Amino acid sequence: MTDPLADFATDTFCHDDMIHRYYRLGSGPAVVVIAEIPGITPAVVDFARRVVGAGYTVYLPSLFGIDGAGSTTHGPSVLLRSLAEVCVSREFTIFATGKSSPVVRWLRALSAKAHDDCGGPGVGAVGMCVTGGFALAMAVDDRMLAPVLSQPSLPLAITPGRRNNIDISAADLTVVKARCAAGLQILGARFDGDKLSPPDRFRFLREQLGDGFIGVELPDSSANPDGQGMPHSVLTDHLIDEPGQPTRDTLDQVLAFFHDKLGGAGRTTP
Repeated sequence: MTDPLADFATDTFCHDDMIHRYYRLGSGPAVVVIAEIPGITPAVVDFARRVVGAGYTVYLPSLFGIDGAGSTTHGPSVLLRSLAEVCVSREFTIFATGKSSPVVRWLRALSAKAHDDCGGPGVGAVGMCVTGGFALAMAVDDRMLAPVLSQPSLPLAITPGRRNNIDISAADLTVVKARCAAGLQILGARFDGDKLSPPDRFRFLREQLGDGFIGVELPDSSANPDGQGMPHSVLTDHLIDEPGQPTRDTLDQVLAFFHDKLGGAGRTTP
């Protein structure tokens, strides 16, 4: 099998007693792409390459799972392994409301390093599924200029209070709200029927962030029918990568968001 990460440079980064591998590819302002469960799958790598192709340097941290593996090549065990890693790790806050996951501190430090490495006005980030809210919590740093929340799924939406919330501490949310009042914008995307990323969560973000939150909500019928499970992964597994498709339009909107906030080459996706 071909390694989808073969042409990425790789290194490890340590901060606050946390150490993780990350992959890097591209040139231009930095964008941190944080993978969804089960990890850095070929579909996540494909998305990262689209960001690189639009004129940016991607930093792709490895937080869980088997790098480069997908359930289609390694079976359901890769998904179960990733879920187990996240559930037992002290770096992730799965159920609690009003908390930012500890791993966000490491991600903020990686983002700062990426900005030092690449220059430019600031950094972008994309969080997906269990990492969706991480991009929001990273926005306490003034260098984070383009946070994208794709189907943010924490805290797990098992009660109304957890649905009408997102995984960020009150102190971090206060900082982000102030930044939004001063002009920061945050882009979010989800499918209408996604129970892991419920509509209450986007309502909460609109209430808290006002015009600073741009929410894109797609009909379930626009999801790729070949994607696994119910419509969920807007930019990866359930993307229909054809011009005119709502999911492709959302991908293009994300790239345009980076261009607006970070500059760079701003090349459109083919």
